[in-house]
Amino acid sequence: MGMYPEYMVAPIREDLTSAGFEQLMTAEEVEQALSSKEGTVLVAVNSVCGCAASKARPALKMAVAASEKRPSKMITVFAGMEQDAVAKAREYMLPYPPSSPSIALFKDGELVHMIERYHIEGNELNRIVDNLQGAFEAYC
Repeated sequence: MGMYPEYMVAPIREDLTSAGFEQLMTAEEVEQALSSKEGTVLVAVNSVCGCAASKARPALKMAVAASEKRPSKMITVFAGMEQDAVAKAREYMLPYPPSSPSIALFKDGELVHMIERYHIEGNELNRIVDNLQGAFEAYC
């Protein structure tokens, strides 16, 4: 399984699932979610790192709560835990290099917006929220 004990990651998963994200555990589930050619899918690659806690998850929750337009489906995979699910999600995110946390928006099966770790780590929370809201506005 993963690198961390489940009791440690459970609250981190819950942080996003309580906000309407579906936690995907297998490569098959990810493929099913992302092979759809219609609608918008937001993918959050969650992680135990500090910038996921202080920036990525709060920004996701704020953007989703504050936007009139939002993705038709929101899914999350956990870096360092369900490796097959994460690897499958990253295939869809190519040519972007793997990074966690990261956030991808797909529309009709195409990757249309990508926020990589370095956009998250070195940025203010409000700028990440604005970035996400802009993407929702443009594509959702």
